[in-house]
Amino acid sequence: MDYDILIRGGNVLAGGDVVELDIGIGEGEIAALGPSLSGRARTEIDATGLHVLPGGIDAHVHCDEPGRTEWEGFTTASAALSAGGMTAFVDMPLNASPPTVDVDAFDLKLRAAEAHSRLDFALWGGLVPGRLDELPGLHARGAIGFKAFMSETGMDDYRPADDLTLREGMRRAAQLDALVAVHAEDNRIVTAGRDHALAAGRTDARSYLESRPPAAETEAIRRAIEIADDTGCRLHIVHVSTGEGIEQVRRARAEGVDVSCETVTHYLALTDQDAIRIGTLAKCAPPIRDAPTRERLWDFAAAADGIVASDHSPCPPELKGTDDFFAAWGGVNGCQATLGVLLEGVGRGRLTLTAASAAVSAHVADRLRLPCKGVIAVDRDADITITDLAHTWTMQTEELHYRHPISALVGTPMRGAIRHVLSRGRPIVTDGRVVGDGGGRLLRPDADR
Repeated sequence: MDYDILIRGGNVLAGGDVVELDIGIGEGEIAALGPSLSGRARTEIDATGLHVLPGGIDAHVHCDEPGRTEWEGFTTASAALSAGGMTAFVDMPLNASPPTVDVDAFDLKLRAAEAHSRLDFALWGGLVPGRLDELPGLHARGAIGFKAFMSETGMDDYRPADDLTLREGMRRAAQLDALVAVHAEDNRIVTAGRDHALAAGRTDARSYLESRPPAAETEAIRRAIEIADDTGCRLHIVHVSTGEGIEQVRRARAEGVDVSCETVTHYLALTDQDAIRIGTLAKCAPPIRDAPTRERLWDFAAAADGIVASDHSPCPPELKGTDDFFAAWGGVNGCQATLGVLLEGVGRGRLTLTAASAAVSAHVADRLRLPCKGVIAVDRDADITITDLAHTWTMQTEELHYRHPISALVGTPMRGAIRHVLSRGRPIVTDGRVVGDGGGRLLRPDADR
């Protein structure tokens, strides 16, 4: 056989254009790309009338394994990611037990992911007080970078980094040429907001939203950028919820700071009014903002520097089963929805198909230094998503692949039925059904990228 798989007649997004092409796949890579390819394959996929996109990479997922598989796990998380058109993801260091703050914990998580993940994966290491000596070991193991919090994490075993810890951690990361990801909310502001609300006996949704104002984010971003500039560290601000935060990042980058940011699925899909209506399933930090802010985040998703992740942060339903917004677990199940939300944005004219795809593929691969991922091109990994853009629907509980089928995004308009997903040429979704079990491998950042 000439190829393992031949994808015939699809509308292929390659090189920024959509062109009707065939794709020949062999040994996990794209071997040939062109109209009406000759040759035979063990498997042929008829993609006539469908769009063939680079597989998505979710840069922000909490799989909670090892130690909290009753919350989620690589098996269910990778199934949900696959069903949503993703072909790779990056797992966060907290919510697992133990958290990924040393090499022993990294090795435990690596074994769990290799055993259970359908998709290729990368692992964030932790940047936490008292464990900075672990950073070189984590980097040598292949950590994609280091994650720090500037506010409380909700987990007793993963403490936020004070400014001295963050500065020293960024200095050491810069020596390693490693990326530091930061949850940017000012702890003093959000703590004061929480305490003020609770003192008044207010635990409702509006009080929670108001307790974490945009200023909490912008003040923390300002300090993180200042430290990154001083130390020469590569910086990535996760789940930016405000237009002002994005503009801070862009101004700093224009001034020479190596900084990027992402926004997340639920900020694009929902507004503060939705969060109040939905209840604690929509609690997250930073919180979901108002409608004008959402429009600015859509503009970012459409831009040349746009990155969109899910911040999939699951928990057992009982941790959401309260009307007390301050007591409920903060996180949204969303990794199955990201591409569907973006493609619905394409259908509504918010952004182009090229921009929507790049926000979850090429831009992510570039920032994380994953040169084999993110685009459809010869000699790149055969990470491919085939979708029917004519199909629209609203997300329903019964289609969720999460460990616990709950999500604030149930009822959200979606576009693009996922027909096939290939991860390094391995069929992960076939005719709309998630197939396979395991097979994912660790992705290490290529410093020469």
